[in-house]
Amino acid sequence: MIQRIQTLFLLGVAILMGITNIYYLWGEKTADNQTVAILTTLKMKVVDTAGTLNDFSDDTIVREDSTWYLMALTIAASLVAIFSILQFKNRLNQMKLGALNALIMAATLGLSYYKIYQYEGLIEGQGAISLGFYLPAGAMFMNIIANRFIRKDEKLVKSVDRIR
Repeated sequence: MIQRIQTLFLLGVAILMGITNIYYLWGEKTADNQTVAILTTLKMKVVDTAGTLNDFSDDTIVREDSTWYLMALTIAASLVAIFSILQFKNRLNQMKLGALNALIMAATLGLSYYKIYQYEGLIEGQGAISLGFYLPAGAMFMNIIANRFIRKDEKLVKSVDRIR
């Protein structure tokens, strides 16, 4: 039954985890806008902007670290959510996939927080967490709600089977 409410929540999980790859997780810049550090799910970049944030022609990359594993986790969480939607006939599998997805999203949040903590003092400036950091938390919340509805459906089916 693809038209159930949990399908919408699982689709929301897949979309939010996919959108996480578009936005940056954290950014920091110096007071004079000389140096900018940006953490995305793919890489962490420290850029010397020469004082101009809008002109990219004079930018030089000071440091670049790969964080591809964050992107791999977000893509895995999206794929697990989509696969869980397709397992609508087997609610027990859906619940197991929901638990697995919760672990993947918790790992994404934990690694993101660790990387932000690790890179926070890299340049002497003011850092800010961006929308990309909060999207996995929203997806995790939607995953919990979807699992509740899946469990509710399973209880309903079991109670109807008892009546027969």
